[in-house]
Amino acid sequence: MKKTILAILLVAAIILSPAGRGADAGTPAGGKPKSKPALEQATFQLGHLNSTAHLLAFVAAEEGFFKEEGLDATLTLFASAGELAAGLTSGKLDAAFIGSVPIIAFQSQGQPLSIFGGAMTNGHGYVVKPKFVEGLTKDRIDITVLKGLRVATTKPSVQDLELQILLTKAGLTYGGLGEGKDVTVVYFDSQKDAYNAMAGAEIDAVSVYSPYASRAVKEGYKVIYYCSEVHEFENQPCCRQVAATKALTAKPNTYVAFERALIKAYKFSQENREKTISDVAEYIQIDRNLIETEVYGGYAKSVPDPDRRATRALKHSVVEFGYTADYNIEPLYETAIYKTALDSLLAEFPGDPVYTALRTRFEAAN
Repeated sequence: MKKTILAILLVAAIILSPAGRGADAGTPAGGKPKSKPALEQATFQLGHLNSTAHLLAFVAAEEGFFKEEGLDATLTLFASAGELAAGLTSGKLDAAFIGSVPIIAFQSQGQPLSIFGGAMTNGHGYVVKPKFVEGLTKDRIDITVLKGLRVATTKPSVQDLELQILLTKAGLTYGGLGEGKDVTVVYFDSQKDAYNAMAGAEIDAVSVYSPYASRAVKEGYKVIYYCSEVHEFENQPCCRQVAATKALTAKPNTYVAFERALIKAYKFSQENREKTISDVAEYIQIDRNLIETEVYGGYAKSVPDPDRRATRALKHSVVEFGYTADYNIEPLYETAIYKTALDSLLAEFPGDPVYTALRTRFEAAN
């Protein structure tokens, strides 16, 4: 029923403004921007993690795309997916970038949260202290080097799920401290805590998401794998755009405006490399060359597409490996917001190569 109501409201929004909202950088095909439908609210609270892969929000803020869409957006850094979900359910946040595995777990527990767009694809892997891979060449380093080691990670997380999949495939057992398994897994509340634990003698390896892999290499650690290099994890959906389900139903114009800003930010990131790096540097305090590696090095992609099919497939793995009981994800996966936003931009800028490529991707991925 909620999906039906949302679809009706979105159609109404399109009718009120056939070409969507105001002008992008450049002149719309008709020469003048069309009038904007009224937003249900102008302020917008967005939660994100300490990740270069959340650049869509950073670029949208720094390049003024939120303002172009009539939104007074505030970006707030959080430490974990659990904190972000709590912000959404309490109404303190309007949207958040949350990892796909955590949001699947939260949904399965009955939390009324819906995915409505993408933020990051791939971008994670594992790093290890160098003494454990001395003498090994790149093509000889694989997940089996973790045998006998203590590995830090967070749960639920995409990188923890990937670890379990790869260890299972390699025939290695895993478990907690004192369980006598091939690999000992130690869980932490946040990526920051897990990474910092590597500084001590108790942890030998750690899961990472962007930009911790580049930071690890700079600090002398060795990368075992990037998920983008592993066939099983090709186009692995990581962080998703998430909102309270009832908010998407009640404020469709606001969320379409938000989505338009992110799509514009994606286009900007494809066409303005140096300025994108500068925008990310305003929020992620690491060297510019590390930002460039994480954003443009092929390890992660920041794309706003919902990637419904890939996330649906990921949910099957989440259930298979015991993260959650099975549940119906479909009522909690909304693609109409993104489609409406992208269609309106294409109506203003027909033939734009970036927007056209996004439409092709959407049709294949959703």
